[in-house]
Amino acid sequence: MLTHRTGDQPDPSAGFVFVDGFDAALTTARELAGDGAVSLGGGGDLIRQGLAAGVVDELAISTAPVVLGGGKRLFDGFAHDLDLEVLGTWSSPYATHVRYAVKRG
Repeated sequence: MLTHRTGDQPDPSAGFVFVDGFDAALTTARELAGDGAVSLGGGGDLIRQGLAAGVVDELAISTAPVVLGGGKRLFDGFAHDLDLEVLGTWSSPYATHVRYAVKRG
């Protein structure tokens, strides 16, 4: 788990590893996943770091029909161009989900 509060590390039997910094989190996740997939789940800061590092193959964005009037914008301050391909969409009265492939040059 990526956090600035690594001192709050729970007992290893809980199954969580706390690390500070995106690179450390990615390295640890890859080591623990072995040949398996690694997923980023989190706020906009983490997602932007993954996209900027070029390590995101797919991006899933869910939008709910609620206007909160605050919060962080997902791509605020993101200075890279992205070429996305829609892989699928799913909707309900509560949210619309879009899954994208991040296309590489």
